[in-house]
Amino acid sequence: MKLLRNVLAGLAGLVLLVLVVLAFLMSRTDACPEQPEIYAGENGMRSVISRCYGGPDVLETVVAPIPEIKSDEVLVQVRAAGVNPLDWHYLRGEPYFMRLDTGIGSPGRHQLGVDFAGTVVAVGAAVEDYAPGDRVYGGANGAFGDYLKRSDKGSLAHLPDNVGYAEAAAVPIAAVTALQALRDSGRVKPGDRVLVNGASGGVGTFAVQLARVMGAEVTGVCSTRNLAMVRSLGATEVIDYTVADYTRSGQQWDVIIDAVGNHGPLVNRQALAPGGTLVMVGAGKGNWVGPLVNLAVAVVASNFIDENLKPFLAHLRGEDLEYLAELMARGELSPVIDRHYPLAEVREAIAYSESGRARGKIIIDVNPADD
Repeated sequence: MKLLRNVLAGLAGLVLLVLVVLAFLMSRTDACPEQPEIYAGENGMRSVISRCYGGPDVLETVVAPIPEIKSDEVLVQVRAAGVNPLDWHYLRGEPYFMRLDTGIGSPGRHQLGVDFAGTVVAVGAAVEDYAPGDRVYGGANGAFGDYLKRSDKGSLAHLPDNVGYAEAAAVPIAAVTALQALRDSGRVKPGDRVLVNGASGGVGTFAVQLARVMGAEVTGVCSTRNLAMVRSLGATEVIDYTVADYTRSGQQWDVIIDAVGNHGPLVNRQALAPGGTLVMVGAGKGNWVGPLVNLAVAVVASNFIDENLKPFLAHLRGEDLEYLAELMARGELSPVIDRHYPLAEVREAIAYSESGRARGKIIIDVNPADD
C-alpha cells in the first residue's frame, strides 16, 4: 500500500510539473523583434501586422507585396474592414490557451483583421463564380490591409448593389455567430421566447434582428443608454442590467443567447423554460481557468438535466454569408455601426473595441469608395 501511495504521489507530481511547464510556455511573451526591412518592390500594399503579443501599441502598418493568387482564389481590394473582439484576443494571445494555436511566445500569424468588404480585382484560372469588378464580402486573414486573397469556395459571398461596403464589413463574424447560435444551436422556431444577453454588442444587435426574422419574441439585455436602440432593432422587451438581473426576474425563456458570459450556465438555467436551451457565445473572464470553467460546467451538467447548456463556436461559411446578404438587401437586417476609423488609426479602433463600450460594430475605412 505504501508503494502504491508513493507511485501515485510521484505521478501526481509529474502531472503538476508538466502543467507548470506548459503554463510557463503558454504565458511567455517574447520581446518584439527589430523592425523588418522595408519592402521596396513594385505593387506594394499597406498591411497591419503584429510581430509580438501585446496591446494595440505593438501594431505596425508596413508595406508588403500584394498577395499572389492560386487558380482557385480571388484577389480583393479591401474597401472596409470590421473590428471584432477576436482581433484583440489574437493580438494579445489571451486567454493563454489560444497560443497553442496562434503561437508560443510570439504570434505565428502576423497579419490582423478578418471581416472585410471590397472589390474583386483578379481571379484564378479555375474560378467560375466571381469576376473582376464584383462586389464581395466575407472573412479572410489580413483584412486590415489594402488587398487580400480568399478561396472562391471559402467564406466569401456576393454583395448586393444596395448594401454599402462599410455595412457589409460589419457582418461576417458577428452576424454568422448570431445566425448559427440561433438556428443551429438554439433551434429557434416561430413563437419561441428568446433572450439575448449583450443585445447592444456586435453579436447581440444581429441576434435580436435575426431572432425576429425567425418569428421569435425577443427580450434584449443591455445598459441604460442602449435601451431605445435595442428596442428599435425589434426587441419586444428590454431589460436594463444596471437595474435588474434577468436570472432573478422569475421569467423564463425558451432560448438564451449569452453573448457576455457574466452569468454561469447553472445561473442562466434558472431563466430557462423546461427543456430550454442556453447557447454560450461569450466565455468567462481571465487568462487561465476562467474561460474554461463555464464550458466544463455546461458539458457535465447537461448530462443530468433536461435543459440544454451548449458551448458555441461559429464557423464562417459562404452559404450563410449569402443568406445574410439577402436579408440586408431586403432591409430585414441592418448592421449597427458605432464608429469609423481610417486604417492609419487601427490602434485606436482596437483599443475602443477592447474597452467594451462599442454599440454594435466598429469599421475601419481602408480604401473608401462611393457605394
